[in-house]
Amino acid sequence: MNQYVRQLALVLVGGLCLASVQAEEVKIGFVSTDRVLKEAATAKAAQTKLEQEFSKREKELTDLGASIKSSADKFEREAPTLPEAQRVTRQKQLLEQDRDFQRKRREFQEDLNARKNEELQQVIARANKAIKDIAAAEKYDIIFQDAVYVNPKIDMTDKVIKALNAVTPAK
Repeated sequence: MNQYVRQLALVLVGGLCLASVQAEEVKIGFVSTDRVLKEAATAKAAQTKLEQEFSKREKELTDLGASIKSSADKFEREAPTLPEAQRVTRQKQLLEQDRDFQRKRREFQEDLNARKNEELQQVIARANKAIKDIAAAEKYDIIFQDAVYVNPKIDMTDKVIKALNAVTPAK
């Protein structure tokens, strides 16, 4: 019986040791990608860069749209008094101008979206590097970027933003 109690105690001690090894704390973190993209200096710099790059074209398109609208309004006022041939000619011209405007607007949006994606990818790449560096330095086991609910004590978004702001953006 004594040997049986000794074996049972040995099994219990071994089980406790195993449980303590398995109960080692897992360090979890969370980063809000949306906040990083809104608040980090690199993201703001990318937005400013895009605005500077595309503001001239956007103004030209706005002016062109206003000009076409003005011409269309003028045509509508004058249409009843114009001869049929002249009215048809001006109507075709307005349609052609509008088609050209719509094409330029589409091209502008496509170019803007492509550049936004390029800049966004650069910011995300820098953010991911900062996240990996923090994870390695602070020994995180896993870091999530999307979650339904996050306890604020595991939110490390501010650390990532500070790390990104500390690094001068590459030009």
